[in-house]
Amino acid sequence: MINKQTIIRLIESHFEGSDKFIVEVKVLTGNKIEVYIDAPNHIVIADCVELSRFIEGNLDREKEDFELQVSSPGATESFKVIEQYRKYKDTKVKVVTKEGQKHEGILKEANDDTFVIEETRREKKTLGKGNQTVIENITIAYNNVKETKSVLPF
Repeated sequence: MINKQTIIRLIESHFEGSDKFIVEVKVLTGNKIEVYIDAPNHIVIADCVELSRFIEGNLDREKEDFELQVSSPGATESFKVIEQYRKYKDTKVKVVTKEGQKHEGILKEANDDTFVIEETRREKKTLGKGNQTVIENITIAYNNVKETKSVLPF
């Protein structure tokens, strides 16, 4: 079976000096390899084709046959790496914490251990009638996240 670390090392060497990054690498039964890549701006098909050819050129099909798929993560997929949080800065995201709390807001910061979203919600006024808009910055640790997804603007 093809080693996942071998694939990761190949991708890292190919991406050296570029802004592209690995989102996820899977080596499934039957040597089916799935590679998901991204970049701060965007990934185009040519990037996927180039990486696919590079990986194929550095693996020996005579020794071990494999199936290879290289793509960018789907727009509805959960974030897997910190670089995705940095990419989606200033866009709307939905977050579910491990405790089940749900937050939706604008991703304002993405540090090494935490990220900050600006959540806007309506709450009852403490004095008088009606509601008021409350804007709160919420800091969340990556290790407390069950799922984060980008909210598509429709």
